[in-house]
Amino acid sequence: MKQFIAFVRKEFFHIFRDRRTMLILLGMPVVQIILFGFAITTEVRNVRVAVLDPSNDAVTRRIIDRVDASEYFTVIRRLHSPEEAERFFRSGDIDMAIVFSERFSDNLYTGEAGVQIISDATDPNMATMQAGYATNIISMVRQDMLPPGVRVSAIVPQVKLLYNPQMKSAYNFVPGVMGLILMLICAMMTSISIVREKETGTMEVLLVSPVKPLFIILAKAVPYFVLSFVNLITILLLSVYVLHVPVAGSLFWLIAVSLLFIFVSLALGLLISTVTRTQVAAMLVSGLMLMMPTMLLSGMIFPIESMPAILQGISTVIPARWYIQAVRKLMIEGVDISLVLTEIGILTVMAVLLITVSFKKFKNRLE
Repeated sequence: MKQFIAFVRKEFFHIFRDRRTMLILLGMPVVQIILFGFAITTEVRNVRVAVLDPSNDAVTRRIIDRVDASEYFTVIRRLHSPEEAERFFRSGDIDMAIVFSERFSDNLYTGEAGVQIISDATDPNMATMQAGYATNIISMVRQDMLPPGVRVSAIVPQVKLLYNPQMKSAYNFVPGVMGLILMLICAMMTSISIVREKETGTMEVLLVSPVKPLFIILAKAVPYFVLSFVNLITILLLSVYVLHVPVAGSLFWLIAVSLLFIFVSLALGLLISTVTRTQVAAMLVSGLMLMMPTMLLSGMIFPIESMPAILQGISTVIPARWYIQAVRKLMIEGVDISLVLTEIGILTVMAVLLITVSFKKFKNRLE
């Protein structure tokens, strides 16, 4: 029994001395419960609303104030024409628009007052929930404004769903799945490339060659870049001809942005390979440590606007977030490339930083 207790103590000492094991055992559950608890939410929050109110009467102002006061919506713009609403939707500045009919207050008692709710349906479930919440608020304000005993027909807002009127879920998950697949495949494959050279003993040959370390790193990425491009074409063909998700925008720019994201993912994998010592560690970091944040914090499944501010800040450093936003704009909304320059700029900066850090971390001598 004493020998058994001695072995148990030895194992405890081994675990306590290994900081990485302690981090996985005690730190990972904390991170997971926080991410799953706050990021996984189907609640409607922080919806950016624009209002077109040609009548500007007491009833419409009351409805707008009630919408803005709710915890779900924030009125950020007043529109002057329907064309403005379309422009703001395409630029990604608003998530929903409320359009009132003319002489809304006068027509309220005759039942002729009309309201249109326009929502971005690239995420069909969220668009339906947003329209439902706004409809409830409008109905409650209408009921409050009517004198006691007066009965008129209820206002049924006309709901218009942009970009996805058929409410197909594929329009929502295809851009997210594209980002997840390309990120995991590219990062996972390249993360083990340099580590494999270390474990097999062929790194010495590379280090004594006249090739500069930067070109060694880039040479590791080129084959995977070509293979990832083949994967990209396959994904696009399946999305269009099997899942029936059309490419509404420019196919050229969609491929160009995808290639930029592939390069970012490859650079991230190369960085992982330079800081890890074994293939197992590289696979764990690239697979486990990247998959969960990419799924939860990139906007692939759950809207970023509904997350706490701290998680929204963390999501800004996840490359897949910007790629998914760009794909939704180019592929689903069909916007011009000028409206995707922000995402392209951020991905470009990430690519340069990751390659630079990978070069700095690359060791010219084996330990």
